[in-house]
Amino acid sequence: MFLLLESVRSALNSIRAHRMRSFLTSLGIIIGVASVITVISLIQGLSKSVTKQFEGLGGNSLTITAHNTMKDAMRGKFNELRFEDIEQLRTHVDEIADVSPLFLLSSPTVRFGSTETTARIMATTPTYQEVQQRFASVGRFLSDSDESSARRVAVIGPKLIESLHLPDNPIGQYISFSNEWFKIIGVMEKRGELFGMSQDDYVIVPFRTGRSLMGNNQRLRNMQFTVSLKDISKLEEVKPRIKAVMRKSHKLDADAPDDFDMESSDQLSKSLDSITATVTLVMGGIVGIALLVGGIGIMNIMLVSVTERTREIGICKAIGARSRDIMMQFLIEAVTLSVLGGLIGLILGYGLGFGISKMIPDFPDAVVPWWAVVLSFVFSAGVGIVFGVMPASKAAKLDPIDALRYE
Repeated sequence: MFLLLESVRSALNSIRAHRMRSFLTSLGIIIGVASVITVISLIQGLSKSVTKQFEGLGGNSLTITAHNTMKDAMRGKFNELRFEDIEQLRTHVDEIADVSPLFLLSSPTVRFGSTETTARIMATTPTYQEVQQRFASVGRFLSDSDESSARRVAVIGPKLIESLHLPDNPIGQYISFSNEWFKIIGVMEKRGELFGMSQDDYVIVPFRTGRSLMGNNQRLRNMQFTVSLKDISKLEEVKPRIKAVMRKSHKLDADAPDDFDMESSDQLSKSLDSITATVTLVMGGIVGIALLVGGIGIMNIMLVSVTERTREIGICKAIGARSRDIMMQFLIEAVTLSVLGGLIGLILGYGLGFGISKMIPDFPDAVVPWWAVVLSFVFSAGVGIVFGVMPASKAAKLDPIDALRYE
């Protein structure tokens, strides 16, 4: 322990005696760690933001969409969900609490007075807010009477208040689209932006109202169902039954592939985590090349240091220092340079990540996970060991007599 502490003290004294050279030696490590931490913090911050959006889908939901491949789309063939699928699911799968259908209307232009804007116009049922866990912050959501009577009422996203220059409380105002007038009865909770795109520029109308606006078109390519289960623990058990009902409803042959996809909110979250992990690994690996460059710089400077301190090494060996003591001293000096560079790089990287996230409009705050901090120190120390072994070994192998005669 004494030898270790003495080696650390000697290493720090050597670094302090050559401050500028030590800083320039560690610069490669500083830049490498700072770059890695900056990239990871931005990706992780974005990942956490997107994950929160998936949490809004509800923990007991299952989304069913039509399955369409690029090859089929190029041939003009599209699979579609049908209105009758909803009743089939409600009737034959007891574990389903409710089904919330949703489809987009083809007319995206919304008007209020002389002002107009584009927005997503969605038709759904009153079960939407419970299934999706999204609620009205002002006014109310669609009711069963709105649905059964196919009323011309609408719930809007908060972004439309700004886009259409509506009053702060727009309840009772009228907007128009698809050559129809709709009375605003509610404003949904604000969700913000994702990837620079607003999630609050939409209009929700009753399902039957949207269906009447579509005329006799009984099949819609963009329709999807969100199914909520009474007991989420039975998800894997219920999936095959839902699949069987959907296949029967679509009259698919036994050997025919499914023309629909099923995804739970948990699956979406796991898919996102997988994508994020891959992007983090690739970007971190690319930027981590700077750490290798920094390691080579440390090895070069340490080799120069061995040459400069040849006489000192000879004196140490003459008074009893063993080869392993000399090797430990130089190895600890290389590791100390790397770890100090890693610490500075960590602080600089967090600052850069935080600053960049604030400079980009509506970008989520940077997040530095604990494993990134540990990884930066471990990698920095590893670089110091790997690239410090050769200079330390060279110093340890010097002959004391030749070292003392060195000028």
